[in-house]
Amino acid sequence: MISTSSAERESAMDVKVPETQAIGGNLDADLEMAVCSLEEPPASEVVPDEPRKWMWAVIFLCFYGFMSSIKPGEPFITPYLLSTEKNFTTKQVTNEITPVLTYSYMVVLVPAFLLTDLLRYKPVLVIQSISQVVIWVILLLGNTLIEMQFMEFFYGVTMACRVAYSSYIFSLVSHNLYQRVASYSRTSVLLGVFTSSVTGQLFISVGQVQYNTLSAISLGFVSFGLALSLCLPWPKRSLFFNKALKEEQRQAATQIATKAELDKMNEKENELTPATPLSSASRWKDSIFVQILMELRTVMKRPNLRLWSLWWVFNSTGYYLVLFYVHILWSKVYPATENKNVYNGAVEAASTLLSALTSFAAGFSKIRWNIWSELVIGVITAVQAGLLLLMGTTENIWVCYVAYILFRSFYQFLVPIATFQIASSLTKELCALVFGINTFLATILKSIINLIISDKRGLAFDVHRQFLAYFIYFTLLTVIYLTCAAVVIFRHFRNQPKREGVKQLPVSTELSNIVPEAEPLSNGKNAKT
Repeated sequence: MISTSSAERESAMDVKVPETQAIGGNLDADLEMAVCSLEEPPASEVVPDEPRKWMWAVIFLCFYGFMSSIKPGEPFITPYLLSTEKNFTTKQVTNEITPVLTYSYMVVLVPAFLLTDLLRYKPVLVIQSISQVVIWVILLLGNTLIEMQFMEFFYGVTMACRVAYSSYIFSLVSHNLYQRVASYSRTSVLLGVFTSSVTGQLFISVGQVQYNTLSAISLGFVSFGLALSLCLPWPKRSLFFNKALKEEQRQAATQIATKAELDKMNEKENELTPATPLSSASRWKDSIFVQILMELRTVMKRPNLRLWSLWWVFNSTGYYLVLFYVHILWSKVYPATENKNVYNGAVEAASTLLSALTSFAAGFSKIRWNIWSELVIGVITAVQAGLLLLMGTTENIWVCYVAYILFRSFYQFLVPIATFQIASSLTKELCALVFGINTFLATILKSIINLIISDKRGLAFDVHRQFLAYFIYFTLLTVIYLTCAAVVIFRHFRNQPKREGVKQLPVSTELSNIVPEAEPLSNGKNAKT
């Protein structure tokens, strides 16, 4: 099942990853945080007069994020299922139970994304908390294959709903506070995941508690998280659906500003009347949502956006498949007979910490990404392929642990870079759609690969052969990236003489120093209007 504690912490800006099951959430959170951090500050939504109100709301939400991330039993779900307490076989866990996670996440992702905005965050967070409670109740009381498959289904629901947490916090504050509160929410989740992993490992190694007891402790924590979610404030605005008040204010301001002009045009009213039906008919085409959809076609023609979007789709697919099955691999490499010999929690804690450091370091990287993006991606993907080969062939559990930690940290280095490269030139609405589409396409690809390689209805590979398949997958990506890098670099230096004597403005390469501007839509209007 996976390194659960990895999904949420993994975000470029947010996220936590649950055991075999909780891994996907990070993508969603990252994308929403990145997107929201670029939003223009609507004047009507700035709340400088209520600093204490938003401050306590943010503190409470961060506390909720921290507490909801504490599930000490999460890194040990796979050993629990394989132990004598549950007595499932490795084949059942690999080919019948774990695949359900990917399928349920794919089915729930789009509805969760839309409902998050429509229902204004809180109900989706409550659904997420209820799903977590159901997961641990099933783990405690369930003993059949179908019950464990339902448990994986609810893990998919939990992962899909994570997007609500990562975007919720931006509805509480004004634009100038976005960067600060994003760091608060990310830190709270990462700290929760780290605390959860360390606590679980201490219970297993020092306290020598049984997996069943650890699951009961986790149930207590998620039940407390459910109580906290019911106490969360209910925001009055969101991204797409809840803009009525904002629209009314904008229209009122427009009417006041143009009153004089409208009075002067009254005499021409009869001439304009015949055009009214056409104006009404074209209103749908002029809507912001339709404009944004039309703009997506133009946006994806940009090489830089296309490259990082494809990286998001293909590399995150392989990354999360590895996270889903790595705990099963560990159980095969080192079939511990005693709880105290299982170190899943310690490895998850170490990987979380290193991933956070590499993600932070990415913000200070100074590279001309328009030239070297393909090469950097290709080299890192090649290293990840080598680590996968090592994990799939080694018989030393410590080598497997270290390879996994490095594999995750390399991915986390590129996540904030990809997030920034995609979001820096887009409006908030376009960012939400681009990231949402990328995540959904990655989920579809995961499901297809999962069905072919892992599912009992497909090839039903054992976990070692699965990791060899992932190695081949990353190797193919490496060849493609390095080929593209060679072409881009060759073209750049071939055209260099033509640029001699042309003074160019220096291009900033630090992620934190570039302030994106609103991208005009194809029809000349602005998506933020």
